[in-house]
This record gives sequence, C-alpha cells and structure tokens, in this order.
Amino acid sequence: MLVRSRMTRSFACVTKNRRFWSTVDFSTDKFQASAPAARDTSENEFVEGVVCKVQDINENEMKTFELDEEKVLVVKQNGVISALGSKCTHYGAPLVNGALGDGRIRCQWHGACFKLATGDIEDFPGLDSLPCYKVTIENDSVKVRARKSELSSNKRVKPMAKRAAPASEKIVVIGGGPSGATAVETLRQEGFTGQIVLVCKENYLPYDRVKVSKQMDFEIGKAQFRTDQFYQDNGIEVLKGVAATAVDTAASTVSLSNGAELQYDKLYVATGCKPRKPNVPGADLENVRVLKDYDDSAYAFPLLNPDVEIVVIGSSFIGMEAANFCVDKVKSVTVVGRGAVPFRSTWGERIGAAILALFESKGVKYIANNGIKKINGSGAVSSVELHDGQILKCDILFCGIGSSYFTDFLKGSGVELQPDGSIETNEFMQTNVPNVYAGGDIAYAPVWSYHNRKVAIGHYGLAQYHGRAAAVNMLGKNEPIRAVPYFWTMLFGKGFRYAGHGSYDDIIYAGDVEGLKFMAFFLKEHEVVSVTSCGMDPLVSKFAERLAQDRKLYRSDLQEDPLAWSKAA
Repeated sequence: MLVRSRMTRSFACVTKNRRFWSTVDFSTDKFQASAPAARDTSENEFVEGVVCKVQDINENEMKTFELDEEKVLVVKQNGVISALGSKCTHYGAPLVNGALGDGRIRCQWHGACFKLATGDIEDFPGLDSLPCYKVTIENDSVKVRARKSELSSNKRVKPMAKRAAPASEKIVVIGGGPSGATAVETLRQEGFTGQIVLVCKENYLPYDRVKVSKQMDFEIGKAQFRTDQFYQDNGIEVLKGVAATAVDTAASTVSLSNGAELQYDKLYVATGCKPRKPNVPGADLENVRVLKDYDDSAYAFPLLNPDVEIVVIGSSFIGMEAANFCVDKVKSVTVVGRGAVPFRSTWGERIGAAILALFESKGVKYIANNGIKKINGSGAVSSVELHDGQILKCDILFCGIGSSYFTDFLKGSGVELQPDGSIETNEFMQTNVPNVYAGGDIAYAPVWSYHNRKVAIGHYGLAQYHGRAAAVNMLGKNEPIRAVPYFWTMLFGKGFRYAGHGSYDDIIYAGDVEGLKFMAFFLKEHEVVSVTSCGMDPLVSKFAERLAQDRKLYRSDLQEDPLAWSKAA
C-alpha cells in the first residue's frame, strides 16, 4: 500500500499481525512518526485534523493538543513525532506531566509505562494500553487521525487470539489477583489459542485490590477489571469461589476445594499473601479484622459510625491507610506501632515523624513502641490491653502487622518453597519445576534494579509485571524480567511515591520534609538504591525510568544539587 501527497509519503507495514502507519517527510528525508493504523475503513469511525506545527514541539518534549474537542498527547523523540492517548489507563493521570524515558512514557502517579511507538502497556499497574494514532506531516503541520471511540475512551485493549477447538494445550493460573489477571490476558494477546483456566479463591472476578485498605466503601462491580462477558468472549474460563488445595507436578494436576481436578500443561501460581492477626488471646474475636480482600472491607465499612472507637495495630502501609480512611467516620482512631514513628523501617525517622505529625493533625492518636498483649471481649472485641498495661476501648481492631504466603497447598508438590514460604524463580519466572511458574507477592525473584538479586516484594504493579513475564515465557519467548519496583500510597490527600529496592545506610533529602514536599534518596554506600517523594511528581517516575535503562544514580550525582539529575534526564 502506498499513499502520496505533495510533501509526504505514508506507507503501511504489517508485523506480527499488527499494522503500523509511518510517515516520511521528503523535505528532510527524516522518519517522522509511526502509529497503529485503524482496521476499520469506515470514515465515520475516525476524526482527522492538524493539531500543531512541527516547530511547536521540541526534541524530548511532550505536549497535549486538541482534536475534536478531546486531548491527544504529542511526543517528539529521536526526530519521531508520536500521538497517543493523553491519560494513563490506570487512574487517568495526565501523561503530559509524566516521565519521558527511552521510547516510553511512565505515569507520574503509579508508575505504569507505555511504549511510544505503539501505546502498548509495558509496566504496570493497569491492564489497558494507550490508543496510538496515525500521524502525518504536511507542510510542517502535524496531522493526527484517530478512531473516535479511542479518542473518547483514552484506552485500548490489545487484540487477543481466539481459543481453538479442540485446545491442544492447557494453562492453569492459580490466583485471581492482579498477577493472575494480567497473565491470562497476556496469554491471549501473545497468540495462545489453547485452554486457559483462572482459579479465583474469592467469589469475584479480579479487581483493584489496593482499594481494600485505601477506600473501604468501594463497589466490587466497579472495581473488577473485566466483566464475565469479557472472559467468555476471549475463551478464558474463570472459576470463582474455588481454591487450589494441592498440586501434583508429577501428574501435572491441580486439586480444587470443590473436589475437582484440573490437568495442566503449564501452571502459573500467584496466590499472594495471607495477613496475620496478633498471636495473643482474643485474636479470634469478632471485629478483629485484616484488610486483604473485598469481603474484609465490605464487612468493616458498615460498622463505621460516630460512636465507634477504632484501634489499628501496625504502623506500616495497610494500618496507616486504614486509619486514614476511618478518620471523620468514627469517634476515635488510635494506632499502636512498634516504632517511635510510622514507616520508620521503610523511610526512616524524619519522614516517619513528618507523616505522624500529619496524622496527629487529623486527630489520630499514635501510641509508640508498643504492642497488643491481649484482646478482650465476649464474642466481639470490646478492648485491647497493651504491653505497657494500657487498656484501650475498641469496637473494631484492624491488623496491619505483616503477612505470610498462601503457598501451604504446594507442600509435597515438588515445587520448592523457601523457609518463609515464598517460591524461588529464575529470571523467566520459572520455578525448579520447568512447567511451573510463580509470580506476585509469593515470588522470590530477581529484581533488575537491585543488581538482579532475588527478593520477594509485595507490590501491586510488580505483581502485574510478573504475570505478563510469566505468560510470555510460558509461551517460549525467553524474555528475562527487568523489574523496577514501584509503590505508592495516599494519606490525607498527600501522595507518596517510592521506587527501587534495597537496604540503605544513608539518606539525602531535597525539599521540605516537614512540609511534605520533598524527595529522599536512600543510599547503600555510594549508590542510590531507592527514592521516595511527596508533592514532587514526576521525580520518582524519572528515577524509575533511569533504573529501567540501567543507569544508576550515585552520591556524586547529588552533591551540588540533589535534583540536577532529573533536569538532565
């Protein structure tokens, strides 16, 4: 196919069942842009117009322009002009304020990454890709042609292969969390036509699990990633309310809680974590709650009222997010923490003190260096006794004191478990059993940004990344993971971002920590192993992209101006 105009030539090429448009400006002999072409030839499905001049956008710059009263993101990199959806497909962050990396954009809110050339999602959270529009250059004008539906929705589901009948191969995925959900979609997107079975312990389709502690009043119907019809249309069998009870790797079977048995050719295990309750008398009383699943939050939220007194044990993310949500809905909120300040073990004393001041300003009481000795009550909790003898009235006790792994069902399976219950994998997410893969919270897997050292990290986006990696490698792609951990939390309207991983022995600060507008660099000797920020987006995303490109940050880069590296990135 060849289309000519006065100053440009547009041509289409097909690779791996996808069509892309490209444009060459013969006045400069420079390749200008590429984007997926629309398959539908109906002109009513599309809108086309000039959005800007070539000179309106500089090299390595992102800008938004209007097309048909909607916004498109225009990016120029290496002389190539691309036009994509303007908002992150996860939570709608305006990507013009994100971090532009080498050939991709990373969202400034939660770290999702999208490829410039195609709009495909490459790192997570989220499931959908960005629409990527056709671009042509005519007389120094940048013309964009977009499908109206994609321009409006600002998202795109990658094409999926159809299930063949009869299926020649069967893949079973255990775990209905973000990792399992990403795995089953990726299998279809990468051309797998065999049978796929997704085993979900909960009675729901995979959903946005981070809402459980952050927003207890969420609606499960709106939080589910996809509908039943979506999975049916794409030949993905979903078993809801069913748990795996055993695996026999010699026979390649999975035993289920409903008495059924599944045969598999390949198996992906992503069963996640099991929250702990305090190992003290009374821990089994009613209203002693963990916050892991939708049913936990659905049970707790209706109990919140102005007469209720809440105690939270644990001062890390789950506990503090629960406390944050309960403020102004109940009579009192008290957090009992092992350390002098919350988040001390993760972010250090100074940042923890600043966050504590924020919580105290909202009426939260913090009891430091303490723990629960006993939970009192008859049927339901009525009070808790602390190690120092204090007794706190308590109607609901939320527990955020860590977790173990949902892997007991694998004992005796042939899959080797670490002493803590996690599962060691190689860089392809493969366990010691060649046709069994593991990912998400349970995976003791290499971390690219951490010198490929192995560690189990319970991050939402990383779980999705593992799911994609396991899927492509189950299909024989042999793509090693290049993981850059990314985490976020929102506390009283303040967004905290964190990227990287590793123990540290020094912290360098930029900005105003006490005013919660800062960036902190965590160093091990001379290397920056991780960073966190509040109120300084998109700096954490820029750092994450730097690590993804295998470019480390060192103490020497921070000496004169701790933020100079971000201006040059």
